[in-house]
Amino acid sequence: MDTPILHSAADRTRGRFAPSPSGRMHLGNLFAALLSWLSARSRGGEWLLRIEDIDRQRSRREFAEMIEADLTWLGLDWDLGGLEGRGMDGPCVQSLRSERYESALSRLREAGLTYPCRCRRKDILASSAPHQSDGRVVYAGTCRPSAMPPFSVSDFREGSERLYVPDRDICFDDRLFGTQRFNLARECGDFVLRRADGSWAYQLAVVVDDAEMGISEVVRGSDLLLSAAQQKYLFSLLGAECPAYAHFPLLADHTGRRLSKRDASLGVDALRSRFAPQEIVGRLAFLAGLLEKPEPCRPAELVPLFRWEKVPRREWIEVPSGMHWR
Repeated sequence: MDTPILHSAADRTRGRFAPSPSGRMHLGNLFAALLSWLSARSRGGEWLLRIEDIDRQRSRREFAEMIEADLTWLGLDWDLGGLEGRGMDGPCVQSLRSERYESALSRLREAGLTYPCRCRRKDILASSAPHQSDGRVVYAGTCRPSAMPPFSVSDFREGSERLYVPDRDICFDDRLFGTQRFNLARECGDFVLRRADGSWAYQLAVVVDDAEMGISEVVRGSDLLLSAAQQKYLFSLLGAECPAYAHFPLLADHTGRRLSKRDASLGVDALRSRFAPQEIVGRLAFLAGLLEKPEPCRPAELVPLFRWEKVPRREWIEVPSGMHWR
């Protein structure tokens, strides 16, 4: 890749929290932020805040401002990034980095690794079989050329642009879930790097950002394990070092349904009206296995207690209804 915009020593941890400003955060977002912050701080590392607003229809600056205010309220400070670009030359906001993504995509295209796709979403849903375990749709390769012909720039002006993926396993070691193995051809198929409307796909933007920003570890929910394999493959194609991964169990209700921004009672605005920040931190730390009971504490007090071995190794963690603990 080109020279990174940020530099860090090879032995220094740099984690990141990269929320989408499409609404107010909820308890699950705070859980992700806390674990990411603790993982970096427990290694004496830095923590970067990146605003991932490539969803142009749903992203709003006011939501990004609320995210920063909520993190500050909770006691999670960032060394780099954010709307003001702390420690950087400018804001750490994806919508301002289109040229960086274009540069990376051009390199992949010139290497013959991408192809134009004119499939619409409804066509893909109709022609692809869902993944047997979770309903994930695998792209059937409808537009994939049988050979790799050279494409002109005009070929990519309509429709989306996809990356050829290999029919082989991509492996990585997750700090919580251990060795992971995914065959991208069978698990997801050739995936999109740029959408038909010209917007950037998550996989490309995240890989370019993590590489250029010197991210050494990525902490996020277990629903993104497959994304780690996709991203590791992209890192290798772009000649960049892949960060370490730690995927944690998602917070869910008693049925196993994951929390979302639709859960108003667990949204940050509702939580802030009912709890002090130390109470939220203590309850999240209890769910993460860092405390024996949900007692109030500050994030800094948890740093010496943090170990990935303490975090439950399972698909999801139940949040008591209404956050009422006995």
